[in-house]
Amino acid sequence: MAEKKEQGNADRVIGILGGMGPEATLDLYRHIINLTPAEKDQDHIQILIYSNPKIPDRTQAIVGNGESPLSSLIESAKVLENSGAGIIAMPCNSAHHYLPEMRQAIGTPILDMIAETCIRLRKALPDAESIGLIAAIGTVRSGVYHKALSTAGVKLLTPGATDQERIQSAIAHVKAGIHNRSTQELLQSIGARLIKAGAQAIILGCTEIPLAFDPDVVGYPSLNSTRILAEAAVDWALGRRK
Repeated sequence: MAEKKEQGNADRVIGILGGMGPEATLDLYRHIINLTPAEKDQDHIQILIYSNPKIPDRTQAIVGNGESPLSSLIESAKVLENSGAGIIAMPCNSAHHYLPEMRQAIGTPILDMIAETCIRLRKALPDAESIGLIAAIGTVRSGVYHKALSTAGVKLLTPGATDQERIQSAIAHVKAGIHNRSTQELLQSIGARLIKAGAQAIILGCTEIPLAFDPDVVGYPSLNSTRILAEAAVDWALGRRK
């Protein structure tokens, strides 16, 4: 029997567990392409995308009004695992509430978008004491960013109830394919209020938000969790990390 070939960097396959939502999945893939040093097709990374928009709503489940998405998340991850993915990237912040259970059920490593974002924050702003979060209510209620940042001694500022409702409405608009100027200005103004309240930067903690947010015009630092996840996946595929 022939020996199994050791997987080299050129053979590293990224699996994207997507569909939450589909456009956010496309955004992650676009970042991966743009971050890959390539001059021709063959220089690009092999990608498996399983976009499953039928996964139950994560926010509704977290706030207690909907079906748990855990079994669907595990089943979707197994599709990628069985198809040859060497690592899995999941472009949905709120789905990371279920990451510990997913990792118990899946042998393939799953990148932690929340942890990667917090690591990037510490590198970019090592002296930061307070950070703002713009995210879906499910992500806020789950506490995934609160836990990660508190470990690093960073205080997390979240919007008030009215602004949080506006964020949820803006996310719904983006999921419906509407990213107009009004939605963009709404999200950016909420970020500005968090900065005024003492935040030193804003985490864009929902993968729909960067689709309706222009970091070049706001005048304050922001961290795009989708791009940060893409950077981690590309680093793995190029052998820059285990």
